[in-house]
Amino acid sequence: MSAERGRGAVLHLLTAMILIAGAAWWWRATPREPADERLLGWRLAAEQLLPESGDQQMAGTLALADGDGHEEVAEVGGGEFLVSVVCAGEDGSRVRVSLGVDETGRGMRCSGSRTPEVFSVGLASELHLRISVEEAGPVVFRYTLQRLSW
Repeated sequence: MSAERGRGAVLHLLTAMILIAGAAWWWRATPREPADERLLGWRLAAEQLLPESGDQQMAGTLALADGDGHEEVAEVGGGEFLVSVVCAGEDGSRVRVSLGVDETGRGMRCSGSRTPEVFSVGLASELHLRISVEEAGPVVFRYTLQRLSW
């Protein structure tokens, strides 16, 4: 083997080693989020209370921390819809749900008997669903949207 080929092989080997070391550093530097086992149980409870079905326009499940808020905006077209929501969380946890831009919303308990709240709404084109955690988070919030008529 010539000296030039040997230097090339050493450079390739060093480059590969630096690349492997960088990838290992990047993988180890990613933050690990602690898993909250309560969230998994609450998610399963919410999904059992509002299961997926074929006639739903859309559905979603959100995990929200204490004091968090979230807004879902979806283009659904005009018509009459059935919005079902349920919340699961610690004792004393509550969320506020509103279906309009300038609406104060309705408070829901996330503990105790978790029965889905159902709203019938007429929409022109967009759904604006706002959720805010009022007390004692974290909570799991689930919603479904079903079209009743065009």
